[in-house]
Amino acid sequence: AASKAAADARGRSERPQSAAASRIIGISLQEAQQILNVSNLNREEIQKNYDHLFKVNDKSVGGSFYLQSKVVRAKERLDEELRIQAKDEKEKGRKAET
Repeated sequence: AASKAAADARGRSERPQSAAASRIIGISLQEAQQILNVSNLNREEIQKNYDHLFKVNDKSVGGSFYLQSKVVRAKERLDEELRIQAKDEKEKGRKAET
């Protein structure tokens, strides 16, 4: 119940599409940014941090599969947010043309 309440509260503070992505992927935008240690949505920085964290958390080198999974989910969430932002910008561009 507490998890559901927290997820609902997160959803109210985000844009509708962003909140939906958080519910589907199971991780908030803020949490994803914290996991991958990025303050803004820079595709190159996200990829660089993802590659490093994925590698160091590989089970074959003594890492944690759980942490590696969190890194993957964080990247998925940030990629989805970048997709949403690109879509919003494209729609704004179309509206400006008309």
